[in-house]
Amino acid sequence: MESNQGIYKDMSFTGVGAYFGARSLLTQAHAESNEPKYVFNSWGPKTLRLKSTKSVNHNTKRLVFELPGENAQSGLTIVSSLLTFSRPAGRWLPVVRPYTPISVSAQTGIVELMVKQYPNGKASTHLHSLNPGDSLTFLFPIKEYAWVPNRFSQVYLIAGGLGITPMYQVLQGILNNPDDETKVNLIFGVNSEEDILLKDELEGFKQRFPTRFNYCYVVSDLKQDKLGLRKGRIDEGLLRDIISHPDKSTKVLLCGPPPMTSSLVGSKVGFMGSGSGVLSRLGFTKDQIHSF
Repeated sequence: MESNQGIYKDMSFTGVGAYFGARSLLTQAHAESNEPKYVFNSWGPKTLRLKSTKSVNHNTKRLVFELPGENAQSGLTIVSSLLTFSRPAGRWLPVVRPYTPISVSAQTGIVELMVKQYPNGKASTHLHSLNPGDSLTFLFPIKEYAWVPNRFSQVYLIAGGLGITPMYQVLQGILNNPDDETKVNLIFGVNSEEDILLKDELEGFKQRFPTRFNYCYVVSDLKQDKLGLRKGRIDEGLLRDIISHPDKSTKVLLCGPPPMTSSLVGSKVGFMGSGSGVLSRLGFTKDQIHSF
């Protein structure tokens, strides 16, 4: 049997380079073919590297994490959050917190979170301390609500503060889907004007879908009257101005601070049932309302 030694002996340096170069390409192609296309569709924790951070205002950051492969997608359904696992400095026990990505499910290569840092927030303070190159572990996705295209003629999205993140995920899912004709109405309440998160993105959707998307910014600490901004809070009087005669084809999704949610949905009474909230007085039935 002839030895391969003679073959390699007769090969030029160019041939050797081409040989190993071809092997490298084949290895790379094999590795890429084994990369998960939908990262969070398989069970088990995923540790992702932080690609970049950007401060949005005094207490909120956007954090972009790299998925394993430039063609990989999160694979999250609308509406889903991701449960994060972290070990803040100086703590014995780990901290787990859910965050709703603001990047679309079909976005390749990255998943993006928007995180508000709370004064005593263990997880949020840790995430704000991360620098590009650091990593974060994601345990698993949490399906918050199963959106079905065209199930409703219109939807009201009511958000308070960082509660905008699941509402924004719904908004993107509807308006980026050419087969979904649902009309979207967003009511976004914040403390100050600088707390209006994703403002450029929201106004971009308004320009693209002027007849299908409307929004209202409600600012409790508005210094001076401005076009497109309403001073106050999301209460019954404001909602009566915006919502009129809801029918069975209308859905309400809301997310925000507990006082806002309790006021709109109603506080729990005993083991079953709930007290009357603002949305009930406006004519919405329990099955038309979903709070995150």
